[in-house]
Amino acid sequence: MRIGFSLGSLLSITEIIKCSKILSYYDPDSIWIPETWGMECSSILSAVTQIAKKPKLGSSIINIYSRTPSLVAMHAVTIDTLSNGRLILGLGTSSKAIVEDWHGLEFKKPLQRMREYVEIVRQVTSGNKVSYRGEFFHLRNFNLLTKPVRNKIPIYLAAVNKKMVELTWEIGDGIIFYLRPLDEMRNMIITMQKKKKIDVACQLITCVSNDTEKAITKAKKTIAFYVSVGKIYREFLAKNGYERETREIFEEYEKVGLGESYKFVPDYMVDSLALCGTPDYMRKKLVQYVRAGVDLPILQFNPVGDVTESFKLLVSALESDMT
Repeated sequence: MRIGFSLGSLLSITEIIKCSKILSYYDPDSIWIPETWGMECSSILSAVTQIAKKPKLGSSIINIYSRTPSLVAMHAVTIDTLSNGRLILGLGTSSKAIVEDWHGLEFKKPLQRMREYVEIVRQVTSGNKVSYRGEFFHLRNFNLLTKPVRNKIPIYLAAVNKKMVELTWEIGDGIIFYLRPLDEMRNMIITMQKKKKIDVACQLITCVSNDTEKAITKAKKTIAFYVSVGKIYREFLAKNGYERETREIFEEYEKVGLGESYKFVPDYMVDSLALCGTPDYMRKKLVQYVRAGVDLPILQFNPVGDVTESFKLLVSALESDMT
């Protein structure tokens, strides 16, 4: 079984380094570093290249508004060189709120922007001189000074809505799903893989503890956060079986903030959207995602209690799959 680990967001830089050192003793498929509004992921990925020498390394995800495609291509080639050809470049559109309110940019035509972005990144990372004229980007005679270690760096796209999913299957090497009900995702994978085979990754909220209730509570808080502040996830889940639940979570969030909104996340919603519970239960549930067509489950580590001990518990449950 291929297994990836997503480290970040809830972790400090020191904790990411510690977790990466733990993984260096095993053989996971990949380590992914997210980028939200905290740490800049390229710097962290560069550090991890020198700690974990075997796994692939992924950005999960870099948004396509706050940097130019040429700069992201330079980031990608740099990290790919440091890691001796192990980078997976994860890209996504982010959201209107983040792009406009925090970066001061216009969130416009994300599908067309993504198409152009991927085309430019691919051309630049190939090492060839690039001239390009699109709706968003105009380049003339751009050429890297450094020689890439690979002619092609794989690009995975984060996709929620159907049009972005379809674009990903058209232009991406892989897809990164997140917060999708298991049955819906299974049906989507079956439909799309008939058109063309790509690598299907799914980042899974992962909360493991010998105390099941603590693990469930942690998962509920994470789900409530994304439903409350992530309009795209809230609307997607509402259309896919959780209209009442997402409405109640969001209404509570609007009244009092995140503090108590997690209490409106029912257990069955956690069971459908997260890997949560004891190590044995978590591993059995993980198999369900693989059987549903997920080639690469990426475990989004949500520590329960002490970070190091919580991560060791998670890794020990999967040790036989990483040796």
